[in-house]
Amino acid sequence: MNKQELEKIKQKALKEHIPIIMDDTLERVDKILTKLKPKKILEIGTAVGYSAMCFSEYLSQGGKIDTIERDEERISEAKENIKKVGVSEKINIYEGDAVEILPTLNDKYDMIFIDAAKGKYPFFLKEALRMLNENGVILADNILYKGYVMSDYNKHKQRTAVRNLREYISEVTNNPILETKILEVGDGLAITTKKKNNKLLKNA
Repeated sequence: MNKQELEKIKQKALKEHIPIIMDDTLERVDKILTKLKPKKILEIGTAVGYSAMCFSEYLSQGGKIDTIERDEERISEAKENIKKVGVSEKINIYEGDAVEILPTLNDKYDMIFIDAAKGKYPFFLKEALRMLNENGVILADNILYKGYVMSDYNKHKQRTAVRNLREYISEVTNNPILETKILEVGDGLAITTKKKNNKLLKNA
């Protein structure tokens, strides 16, 4: 992997205000993926490919990342970036709306990373649970959404996103088969495992 190119891509994204995974969030994900050694990762929301490229370092031998993106401009930038960094053989981009693509997928994944339309998080969760390996983990980024989710925020503009993120948190914390930890890193990260595998949460 070309680390210099990866750093350039990160700086360009930050300069252009393209949402990418934050460093403190990545540090926590690093701990999880080091333990997990995933064979297959699903990412919902590619943007310019930065997080997928970061995650590709942790794949076990022959591992693969499937990532979904609907914005055509971002897709072509992500493809170029992935090629520049030298990880094309590890990352496959599904082009289109995750709401349409997810129900057509039937693979099993060791990690599922949710970082797309906030208003769709409950739907993404339902699909993620269907495809999660027994020992896998679901990570939902930006779950606290600028602090709105845990406050009494009720303005019209972001109301649907905030309501659906609250619904996501409620589902992952109240579902009897799931164990969830919510970290105040970046814009909030929810880490969810099936109860029998909650050792991954211990040092997250």
